[in-house]
Amino acid sequence: MDRERFKTDILSLRPAMLAVAVKMLGDVDDANDAVQEIMLRIWEMRIRVMRMTNPGGYAMQSLKHFCIDRLRTEKQTVEPDEAVFVCDDTPYTGTEQRDAVALVRQIVASLPRLQRMIIEMRDIEGYEPEEIASVTGMRVATVTVNLSRARKKVRDSFIRINSYKKI
Repeated sequence: MDRERFKTDILSLRPAMLAVAVKMLGDVDDANDAVQEIMLRIWEMRIRVMRMTNPGGYAMQSLKHFCIDRLRTEKQTVEPDEAVFVCDDTPYTGTEQRDAVALVRQIVASLPRLQRMIIEMRDIEGYEPEEIASVTGMRVATVTVNLSRARKKVRDSFIRINSYKKI
């Protein structure tokens, strides 16, 4: 793809791409950054893009995926350590809760690699089972079975350890 074709096929889409990015990201500066990033990526792979029948459609689709990825990475998640626990029981309740969170993290870390990855993606990062299935290459049913098993192991281990501590 030469400069002239890039100007006609891709740069002419900048206003439309910017409108899509602003709508998705909600911020003009972030949208400008996203459009610029996609323009740069397309220019860097111009030989491959030149062979496409619809490079403009590819540019728009790339922008949408880029915006979705950015929204996912910026998704606000509350770490269990930062969560506010409201209890009126005793002054020691906060310490007990922090210890419980630390214990759950240890238990999750001890899970088999696949179960650990699935429980982290679902319960910590907030991915949907369909998204986890596409990332891992598994069926959705397999993801949900592994997630259920991982949660059961965490729950059983937590109860077993806490019962042992109280004796």
